[in-house]
Amino acid sequence: MKLFTNDFMLGAATAAHQVEGNNTRSDYWVMENIEHSMFAEKSGLAVDHYNRYKEDIDLLKQAGLNAYRFSIEWARIEPVEGQWDEKEMNHYIQVIDYCNANGIEPVVTYHHFTSPAWLITKGGWESPDVVYYFERYAKYVTEHISGKVKYVCTINEANMRLQMAFLIKDIMGRMSKQSDNQNHEGSVQVGVNLSQNQSQMMMSMMETANAFNVADPRKVANFVSQATEEGDLLVMKAHNAAKVAIKNVDSSIQVGLTLSLHDIQWVDGGEEHAKDAWNSEFLHYLPYIENDDFLGVQCYTRKLFDANGANSALETGPKTQMGYEDYPMGIVNVVRKCAKEFKGDIIVTENGIATADDDRRCEFINEALSGLSNCIAEGINLKGYFAWSLLDNFEWQKGFSMTFGLISVDRNTMERTPKKSLKVLGSFIES
Repeated sequence: MKLFTNDFMLGAATAAHQVEGNNTRSDYWVMENIEHSMFAEKSGLAVDHYNRYKEDIDLLKQAGLNAYRFSIEWARIEPVEGQWDEKEMNHYIQVIDYCNANGIEPVVTYHHFTSPAWLITKGGWESPDVVYYFERYAKYVTEHISGKVKYVCTINEANMRLQMAFLIKDIMGRMSKQSDNQNHEGSVQVGVNLSQNQSQMMMSMMETANAFNVADPRKVANFVSQATEEGDLLVMKAHNAAKVAIKNVDSSIQVGLTLSLHDIQWVDGGEEHAKDAWNSEFLHYLPYIENDDFLGVQCYTRKLFDANGANSALETGPKTQMGYEDYPMGIVNVVRKCAKEFKGDIIVTENGIATADDDRRCEFINEALSGLSNCIAEGINLKGYFAWSLLDNFEWQKGFSMTFGLISVDRNTMERTPKKSLKVLGSFIES
């Protein structure tokens, strides 16, 4: 079923820390290796994509796909404040060159959750200095990849810090009421591990603060940590500063960011709660992104509201490994909603399902892409779709147990085995 012409970007996505391995200068490496880590396991060698990227891109190409979204790891490029690692920069140039040589459109993300450890010791994503640091990094990278890429995502899921703030507020409220009847982990679209008890969480927070030389554990400002209102705004300032820096180097590069969005729905009495949620997730960012070249849309499920707020008990579909409702039409509905407000191009930069049942993944892809082809027929400027993820990988605090990949990896041998879903995805585009 070929629903898309060959100028449509159809591919898969990864994030550096989740696939490369040995990202030893990043904040996540630090947090994984403290004694009472919130992480179910350490990333370690991950799936060794750093050394095996050619094999992985070859598999993507052989399936008929024409685009690959991946991230450049800031902690590799600037492992020490103000010191650039040319060898690491050249590695990413080689990845980009290999994509281009094989007819694969590289879509590059400059920040996908992980930051250099030194940045967190200096206040991280709650310090106004992060705007300067990120702008400087974006300028450096763009100077090296200018002329080689057409699309750059500055920041992945730029609204994640605010979503984490709402999640933590909800958890604390339920702890105070000794209530736990909601699926916390499904309320943010990232691998968070809430299996630890309160005492373990507190020990982890203390050890993390000590590791980054931060006096107050509540002030450790990694990207996937709760944001203040000022911290949420800093992400937008960092994005816009980076966008200007990128355009000053190469005005031809199309620049945007990506947002983590739910398909917000409601039942009787829940409309106002739903409106507030959509405002928090999307609308209040519009003034900062309305002039971007494109918007990266990422959705995995829906969120339902009743008169009391979000209520996962209203969900009717089966749950994925992540605890989300299996709801492939979510991405279709979100693209339509975003297109009403955002007038630039839209790219689905992530969408997928964590499941051990690859037949279900094939069905998920069919349902999602069939719906998205209708969006194009309706006149929406949808330019691409990237499945999450190219490889089964390290799902942050949840470790390697979540299988989103179109390709499985034996982590003892690192042998790759393409799943049927990889070929199914490639079948949707003209050869």
